[in-house]
Amino acid sequence: MKRDALLAPGGCQRRAVIRHRDRPEVTRDDVAEEMPVALVFNGISHAVMMATPDSLEELAVGFALTEGIVGAASDIYEVEARMVPAAAEVQLRIAQEAFMRLKERRRSLAGRTGCGVCGIESLALLDLQPEAIPAASLPDPMAPAIARAARELRPHQHLMQATGGVHAAAWCGLDGAVLHVFEDVGRHNAMDKLIGHMALQGIAMRDGFVFMSSRASYELTRKAARVGLPMLATISAPTTLAIDIARQAGLKLVSFCRQDGYVDYTPG
Repeated sequence: MKRDALLAPGGCQRRAVIRHRDRPEVTRDDVAEEMPVALVFNGISHAVMMATPDSLEELAVGFALTEGIVGAASDIYEVEARMVPAAAEVQLRIAQEAFMRLKERRRSLAGRTGCGVCGIESLALLDLQPEAIPAASLPDPMAPAIARAARELRPHQHLMQATGGVHAAAWCGLDGAVLHVFEDVGRHNAMDKLIGHMALQGIAMRDGFVFMSSRASYELTRKAARVGLPMLATISAPTTLAIDIARQAGLKLVSFCRQDGYVDYTPG
């Protein structure tokens, strides 16, 4: 897939600032980029999110998979990202069956006036029943792999080191080796970029785990369940709903991951 050269700004911009320490200093600071990104499926705009404008094709593919818009990467025929004034747009062409399901979902939301999760007003429309994940052969014990992932992640967080304001999603081998890392101002966007990259590259999602530099929210565990990830590891804390969804799906959820330990929230 051909990428527009304008979509590779490095994810940050240099802005003029005054740094106050011993004395005021006029200097420049690298700041993480954030802009509206519209995802358009078969000519119909479905979602607009605030994201860091790099790896946008991966973001769109990952979003389509983790939100259940398509069942497999093979249902996505084309994807093309382009810049528009003060924003970005990603056009996807998906299988007709998937597009019909998407249109039906959009009809179910038409005319609603409340502000809810992803535009959903009714609790009955929330999809909190995750798919069951096939059992995976994770290392036992997990501590060495998690310690390695925690040790290796930071050197891969180039945008975080430059700006101090983004999340990272890393794909780690079963031994904890950090293999692929994507960053974004939104933690769910970072995961979608990573999942999209793996899908586009044909990387098996059962042969490792995702390590996030964030807390574990329900959105992350729900996305992980949709693509069959065996384990989600996070640096910070989980929420109760994240734990509940992980347990229902059979997803191993570990948090407070450090080089010297972690907490398993899905024992048994």
